[in-house]
Amino acid sequence: MPLAADYPFLDIFWTMIIFFAWVCWFWILITMLADLYSRHDVSGWAKAAWTVFVIVLPFLGVLVYLISQGKQMAERRNAHVRASEEALDDRIRSVTPDGGGAAAEISRAKELLDTGAIDQAEFDKIKRLALA
Repeated sequence: MPLAADYPFLDIFWTMIIFFAWVCWFWILITMLADLYSRHDVSGWAKAAWTVFVIVLPFLGVLVYLISQGKQMAERRNAHVRASEEALDDRIRSVTPDGGGAAAEISRAKELLDTGAIDQAEFDKIKRLALA
């Protein structure tokens, strides 16, 4: 195992830290570019300028964008998440049967049972079918 002796633990640890920092930087870079290209209030020329700035001076370009647009990035992301959740909720409501599913069906059957329109056996059957 002479190879292990040539690469001590602190060098391995330092390599892991550098690799982790490299992955984090790429994550921030991709997030920054995704935010930039999803914006509708920035012209194509401004997007191209930011991209060139990030290519020429990568760390400085990303840091300047994060400092100048950090709060707005969070607001845009939150608005996008809210819109996605509302769209999902609307879709779920559109495919859900009128009345809200099993709970509403059992509630209607209970009302019928209370008024005497159905007996306990019919209520149990409706409840079993609703829960199935």
